[in-house]
Amino acid sequence: MKVKRMDKAAFAEIFKARTKKLAVNTLKLFRRLKPSEESRIISRQLMRSSASVASNYRAACRARSRAEFYSKMSIVVEEADETVFWLEILEETELIAKEEIINLKQEITEILSVVARARKTASRQFNDRMSE
Repeated sequence: MKVKRMDKAAFAEIFKARTKKLAVNTLKLFRRLKPSEESRIISRQLMRSSASVASNYRAACRARSRAEFYSKMSIVVEEADETVFWLEILEETELIAKEEIINLKQEITEILSVVARARKTASRQFNDRMSE
C-alpha cells in the first residue's frame, strides 16, 4: 500500500490549526486549575509559551527567506520545549493531576518533534545553498 504524501501548503494549514488548538487547550487547562499564587504564575508562563508556539509557527509560514523561516522555527522549538517544561512543573508540583494533562503533554511533545525536524531540515538546506 502506497502512502500519499501531503503537499507543504496543506501540511502547514493543518499544523497551524494544530498549534492553535494547543493554545486553546492550554487556556482551558488554566480555567481548571485551583486558584493559587503558584498556579497563577505557572499557568501564565504556560499560556504564554503555548500561544507563542502557535503565533511563531504562523509567522514561520509567512517567512520571506529560508533564514527567516529558520529563525522563526527556532523560536517555535524553544517555546514548545518551554511548554513541555511548564506542564512538567504543573504535574510534579501536583497542581494538576497527571491524567488531566497527559493528552496535552503528548500533543506538545509531538509538535516539538515535528518542528525540531523541520528546523534541522531548513538548516541543512540553508547550509547547502550557502556552500554552492
